[in-house]
Amino acid sequence: MHFYRQRLPILLLLVFIFLAVLWIGTGSAQENPDDGTIELGARLYSENCSVCHGIDGKGRVGANLDKNWPSIRPDLRVRSVIASGIPGSFMPAWSTEKGGPLSETEIDAITMYILSWQTEGPEVIYPTPTAMVREPIEAPPGITGDPNRGAVLFDQDCAVCHGQDGRGRIGATIAKDWPSIRPDLLVKSTIERGVEGTAMPAWSQEFGGPLSVEEIDNLVAYLLTMSTQPSPASTSPTPSPTPEPSGIQFTLQQVIVFLFLLLVILVIGVSIYLVYRKG
Repeated sequence: MHFYRQRLPILLLLVFIFLAVLWIGTGSAQENPDDGTIELGARLYSENCSVCHGIDGKGRVGANLDKNWPSIRPDLRVRSVIASGIPGSFMPAWSTEKGGPLSETEIDAITMYILSWQTEGPEVIYPTPTAMVREPIEAPPGITGDPNRGAVLFDQDCAVCHGQDGRGRIGATIAKDWPSIRPDLLVKSTIERGVEGTAMPAWSQEFGGPLSVEEIDNLVAYLLTMSTQPSPASTSPTPSPTPEPSGIQFTLQQVIVFLFLLLVILVIGVSIYLVYRKG
């Protein structure tokens, strides 16, 4: 009996520690997103992510996000990819800490919105970026593309990275003079093939992108006029008020684990009491 009196508390303590780790693994401190967070994430996703990943998350020039994320804490995994990017790939870092444009709260909202797809959460879809109104643009000499149509494509596909005025956001500054004998060929090749090792993917259909030869020619025509055009007024949306947290909420799984831990604590207490009483 003396042996059990010495060993039982230790064994019960080890069981409790194991269950406590299990509780932490379920994300006990993680808050369930409310509708306001999902709506904010949907808007931010549309403005910043849909250009590459598609409005439905199934991919465009970026990876498919509408999937199950094999991880104990998929929220931490998705959040890390958004915040820090993937070095050597087309995924840049989006957090302000890493030089990007998004705050911690905004990244959290996008993360929760992306993860809501795999839990059949509320479907909130915002329209993709629309083109701003401009004065008619004259094509540079010797250029076959239409810069006016190119401006529309730029607003829809390029401004999210390069900025509405072409002076950079998370992508390079492109409102400049291009040092080349044939700047049109340099710009066209960059758009068609991308730039390996950077966040610039290939946009031409020939290399797996969504744009036709004509569309790329139109983009080239517009980009070559950007250095001589006045900077347009920014159309970046005003950040929405950050939703106030409605208090920590727990999933059914977390509640069950919590109640089970309480039961284990009760059993430990009763067992220790009975052992010492009989001893």
